[in-house]
Amino acid sequence: MTNKVTEIEAASSSSAAAHFSERLTFETDCWDVWDAMRSGNHGFVLVDVRSPNLFTQGHIAGAVNIPHATITAARMSDYPAETLFVVYCAGPHCNGANKGALRLAKLGRPVKEMIGGITGWRDEGFELTRPT
Repeated sequence: MTNKVTEIEAASSSSAAAHFSERLTFETDCWDVWDAMRSGNHGFVLVDVRSPNLFTQGHIAGAVNIPHATITAARMSDYPAETLFVVYCAGPHCNGANKGALRLAKLGRPVKEMIGGITGWRDEGFELTRPT
């Protein structure tokens, strides 16, 4: 039986393993970030790349606000060169996290995107916080 799913053969298991392993070098998800953040020893800086106004309306606890357009060598010099950054934006309808990740990568910084952004975070049932 052939349909739109089966008309193109699936990749070999070894090709699929390589593909999905590589994807995980570029991205993480909301649950994994939440779990790491609550451990207290998460090993990355969580960066909200949205505008300061959106950040104050609600963000992930522990995140720092560095809008993607302000990611520069001078701004990032506050962090050791080996610092892993995990970036997020509003969600799947937003490419701010991609823009931020690209800027960090061009600066030679390790970076991953938290897929789903704020939308994914809320979908998981996690709370947002506001600056005090």
